[in-house]
Amino acid sequence: VQLQASGGGLVQTGGSLRLTCAASGSTLEYSAIGWFRQAPGKEREGVSCFSAVDGSSYLVDSVKGRFTTARDNAKNTVYLQMNNLKPEDTAVYYCASGELGSSCPPVRYSNYGQGTQVTVSS
Repeated sequence: VQLQASGGGLVQTGGSLRLTCAASGSTLEYSAIGWFRQAPGKEREGVSCFSAVDGSSYLVDSVKGRFTTARDNAKNTVYLQMNNLKPEDTAVYYCASGELGSSCPPVRYSNYGQGTQVTVSS
């Protein structure tokens, strides 16, 4: 499976973006999908996880109340809706998939796709 994140851009504080994780070669419906971000000079951070296998989900505390995830099985895509963005959300965002049949969190993530840059100006 290949994953591709898109939808990043430059927004002002308080703005919104919707990131898309598109998959080819497999169906995202049967795996947990995670969103990650990595800011310059910092380690990669897990932002969210959602599994349609059992409905389990996870959001890191710093984005709760601002970010949500959604899935469109027909389009084989997963979305990360980001509202009320803050400068500290600035990072490259990636999506990755867990093993087949995984719930959140999966045993391991793989298939990290090319990331998309999100920049939030103050």
